[in-house]
Amino acid sequence: MAYFPAFLKLDDKKIAIIGGGNIAFEKLTKLLDFTSDITIIAKDTSDKIIKLSKKYNLAIQKKSYEVGDIDNFDIIVIAVDDMALQEKIYLEAKQKHILCNAVDSVKYCDFIFPSYIKDGDLTICVSTSGASPAIAKHLRKYIQNILPKDINIFLKKMKKLRASLPKGKDRMKLLDSKVKEYFNFLI
Repeated sequence: MAYFPAFLKLDDKKIAIIGGGNIAFEKLTKLLDFTSDITIIAKDTSDKIIKLSKKYNLAIQKKSYEVGDIDNFDIIVIAVDDMALQEKIYLEAKQKHILCNAVDSVKYCDFIFPSYIKDGDLTICVSTSGASPAIAKHLRKYIQNILPKDINIFLKKMKKLRASLPKGKDRMKLLDSKVKEYFNFLI
């Protein structure tokens, strides 16, 4: 099944990561590019997670998962190897209408983590709908290598220009021509 590509605003979303190992750390670092309202629920947490939790003032609940721990969260990331526990948490999340991602278990995912490039306001995502994360990763690296090094500077200029002009077709044409000019110059 293909996943619908969407960019979620996480400013007002509470996120819980269940697990405290390397995979939880990997998902945590990705989420920190977009929000810091993250709670880690794990009996044991890696030193890397503890270090990030101090840096970003993240909550850590040092405990094994229990039913009800996901109450009051909007998004859950399950980063544990225990498949029975993944299923249990996923079913609880579904019942409570909480978005859920279970690492390496597509059948327990309402969403997946794409491979992405983030440079200021520019975010480019690549996904294979879970079919081959390795392809997504290497395609992301390829795209990252061909991106203009000053793309974020140009984006900031375009953002400022866009904000200074009244909405309408003339603004759309002008902005489009500026972008074409920028990319034509690169070629």
